[in-house]
Amino acid sequence: MKYRRLDHTVLTVADVAATVQFYGQVLGMEVLTFDSLRKGRKALKFGDSKINIHEYGNEIPPHAQNPGPGTEHLCFIVEDPIAEVEQRIRSAGGVIEDGPVERTGALGPILSVYIRDPDGNLIEISNYIDDAAAAKGL
Repeated sequence: MKYRRLDHTVLTVADVAATVQFYGQVLGMEVLTFDSLRKGRKALKFGDSKINIHEYGNEIPPHAQNPGPGTEHLCFIVEDPIAEVEQRIRSAGGVIEDGPVERTGALGPILSVYIRDPDGNLIEISNYIDDAAAAKGL
């Protein structure tokens, strides 16, 4: 198989409203509402991907074998400089847990900051350090 990209993932959360507020206001993602399957289902859009939001105990089948809040580590590559990302997070009331630190992304070295969402999921916001990797990754 030849893979192109990750289309979507699912976060199982304890509080849908708190989750969409965090990802929408703190991280600047677009909040989508769907009327299919379950009225008012929420998703978060960023770039060419999205995160579907499932409420814990009310998941839409088929779902993960053991869905639960706070079990994810998600890394998002952004175009904004990390200093601006830090400022946005702090001004929206978010707390930087770690960083900026250098890590290894799928295409090369990245500079990352880490925060937690309302369920305790680890959220990594990153930029590629290498220009060639950045060109491929964005």
